[in-house]
Amino acid sequence: MPIWTLFGLISGKATTAWPASADGDGQAGFLGFPRFDAAKCESGCADCARACPTEAITVRADRAGAERLSVDYGRCVVCQLCVEACPTGAAATSADWAFGVRERSDLVLGAQADAAVRPSAPSAPRNGFRRSLHIRHVDAGSCNGCESELQALNNPFYNLHRLGIFFTPSPRFADLLLVTGPVTYAMHEPLRRAYEAMPEPRWVMAFGTCAVSGGVAGGGYACRNGLEGILPVDLYLPGCPPNPAAIVEALLMFLDRRQQRVTGGRLGD
Repeated sequence: MPIWTLFGLISGKATTAWPASADGDGQAGFLGFPRFDAAKCESGCADCARACPTEAITVRADRAGAERLSVDYGRCVVCQLCVEACPTGAAATSADWAFGVRERSDLVLGAQADAAVRPSAPSAPRNGFRRSLHIRHVDAGSCNGCESELQALNNPFYNLHRLGIFFTPSPRFADLLLVTGPVTYAMHEPLRRAYEAMPEPRWVMAFGTCAVSGGVAGGGYACRNGLEGILPVDLYLPGCPPNPAAIVEALLMFLDRRQQRVTGGRLGD
């Protein structure tokens, strides 16, 4: 008997029972998106907004003159600088990572979303895809942090194939186009061609903060602000990068096999 076979028999099954069970997502002890409690904010303080490198946090006066805290998690790179800068504890660390949403507006906490942050159009029904989804991944200028997390989906622990979700090398066999990176100008045409080569029904996932909003590179000389205005997006997953459990959670939510946990920028239980 080969030694690796014996080792495998001794070690036992490596794949987690999650998400069928409540435990075992592999993210214990890891930091997630920061939480905000506007009631703890001091009047005139905007330290968190000044510290944010992607302008995910804004403090503005409403029509009555009262200051309103707004947080766009679609811009957040989870750097925790806002937590370090906050003098009152209004911004605090958390283990919140399951931020996949169908509508961009659900990533905005607090004040009314900007005009550019608007709900996505209703997507095609997914009844026939709940148990089998094929994904075509396109790197549109990523730093490869997102790609590292995507690769982890196929390791023995997460074993994405057991959930009926697969990656395919050709858009002609894909149901979902998964895009990483801030979407550089040079990638606009390849992205459109990949999307047009996909059979109907077809969907698009903005994976990572860069694809959702441009991230730290948004609005630069080489790109605009992620996928906005380039392709119709059906699934948003911010993070820098999103962890494997967040990816699985978002994909199952998209397939209506799990509930969306984020509404109005707040993560439910």
